[in-house]
Amino acid sequence: MSKDLSIEFCGIKCENPFFLSSSVVGSNYEMCAKALEMGWGGVVFKTIGFYVPNEVSPRFDVISKENTPFMGFKNMEQISDHTLEQNLVWLKKLKADYPNKIIVASIMGENENEWTELAKLVTEAGVDIIECNFSCPQMTSEAMGADVGQNSELVKKYCEATRRGTHLPILSKMTPNLGNMVIPAAASIEGGADGIAAINTIKSITRIDLDTLTPFPIINGKSAVSGYSGKAVKPIALRFINDLAQNEKLKNVPISGMGGIETWSDAVEFLSLGATNLQITTSVMQYGYRIIEDLISGISLYMEDKGFEKLEDLVGIALKNIVTADKLDRDYVVYPKFIKETCVGCGRCYISCYDGGHQAIKWNSESREPSIIKEKCVGCHLCVNVCPVSAIESGEKVYK
Repeated sequence: MSKDLSIEFCGIKCENPFFLSSSVVGSNYEMCAKALEMGWGGVVFKTIGFYVPNEVSPRFDVISKENTPFMGFKNMEQISDHTLEQNLVWLKKLKADYPNKIIVASIMGENENEWTELAKLVTEAGVDIIECNFSCPQMTSEAMGADVGQNSELVKKYCEATRRGTHLPILSKMTPNLGNMVIPAAASIEGGADGIAAINTIKSITRIDLDTLTPFPIINGKSAVSGYSGKAVKPIALRFINDLAQNEKLKNVPISGMGGIETWSDAVEFLSLGATNLQITTSVMQYGYRIIEDLISGISLYMEDKGFEKLEDLVGIALKNIVTADKLDRDYVVYPKFIKETCVGCGRCYISCYDGGHQAIKWNSESREPSIIKEKCVGCHLCVNVCPVSAIESGEKVYK
């Protein structure tokens, strides 16, 4: 039986924290309705504006590794290619047909007047929350997307413009294509935003065709820098979520987290770093809306196992364990422990340590068994991480 996963976000009660993020996975009424029927708590409809893009084909590419066909994903999608009028009709119908679900309108203007007018229009359509997209990395206009999101003055000004058009909660969606996300995030709150959404996709070039020397996807012999998402960006997303949640300027500001969430365990990680809402796209593109069943059941079982009664009890619980590098305990070494019963004798630990570590593993070529050379080992655990069968684990802890 599923636990009660309801949680308050921006003052609004959500049946669960799982929303479709603003993208192709929620770009018309039928798609969003299907997701809501299957159990998603809400949808962030694909970004709308007065601007209607003329899209390229093809527009996607992927990064794979060994037996993982879909580790990272590149897209060249811009905002909705439907008319503003059509999108407003869909938003209004979604809220009318699913009054207990949370409908978020993602908007993007090119100037203050457009931001204000868009806010008015989606408010009249009946949505629950407005998300300001300051972060799409492949817009063809410098007046839109990630170029705006890196400019704190513009972020603040456009949040102020949005606030003039609505009484609804406002999220500012941040770009990861900068060093310090706190600066524009804080500016958006000063401008009237109520919460932060992070992260949008990372500017990228995924691969280059070595025959044509053109990056993928190839459009008539050319390509362009565009957004990267998927499991591969999760560590970067978690870093930014931590930065936002730990900062005093943003204390108690709600965070909608996204970037590489595929499983319930990914979801718990984002929650534990301070997110109270979770948005997902790339894994839906790979596996379909059905992942909501795994997300709900998995997090419910985790809460039952760990004794959590309410989802909000998970929010921010890992933050206390993240400190600056100078505060880490450097007084001991944890040596690796080799498990003979599990070892398959592949020698990967030996090669990695010898060529990429500290030459601290001795290899018996007859028995095909590794052993530690303590006087050389620094406890880096490279061997633990490269072992393909988990036959190496943390062992003896010795103080220096």
